[in-house]
Amino acid sequence: MSATDAAAFWDGVYAARTTPDAPRPNVRLVGAVADLPPGDALDLGCGSGGDALWLARRGWRVTAVDISGVAAERLAAHARAHGLGDRVDAVRHDLRASFPEGRFDLVSAHYLHTPLGLDRAEVLRAAAHALRPGGRLLVVDHGSTAPWSWDQDPAVRYPAPEEVAADLALDPATWRVERAEAARRTATGPDGRTAEVVDHVLLVRRAG
Repeated sequence: MSATDAAAFWDGVYAARTTPDAPRPNVRLVGAVADLPPGDALDLGCGSGGDALWLARRGWRVTAVDISGVAAERLAAHARAHGLGDRVDAVRHDLRASFPEGRFDLVSAHYLHTPLGLDRAEVLRAAAHALRPGGRLLVVDHGSTAPWSWDQDPAVRYPAPEEVAADLALDPATWRVERAEAARRTATGPDGRTAEVVDHVLLVRRAG
């Protein structure tokens, strides 16, 4: 699939959703980051923007990227409306072609799943290398299929966090896995439905 087709696919996904005035952050981000001092953050696949806005409110400077121009433009508008335009840089970016420039104290990749042939291991490896010493890479993946997911393939397999970490092939002398677990929670979908879902959580820290 071409870059144009991939962008069009995700533009369609986000255009079909009603974005709330105050998008909620992902609960795994809140739990992992709430006690960290603010710095520079990179939000990979920012989607509706709840994570980027939450980080910005807590003092982080956030680069938020998504292949969907619809998602990036909506997030930029939300940030300006909430007085956070100087802390959120929302841009369209195709991670299949390049990785955002800069050094970060936090890289967050929540549900970076796509049917479009993205080499996730390569992207997440680049994210780990983009961390400053002491910085953290937080990867939260689906461990189950929610009723409202765009992907309802019953044959889909979700790799365990330990498998994701192994695929990154990071030098343990430089990067240490701080957390790798499957966690259950009750989630609320875009249409208000609730369901129990499983999150696969991987937290990697670069040596200080």
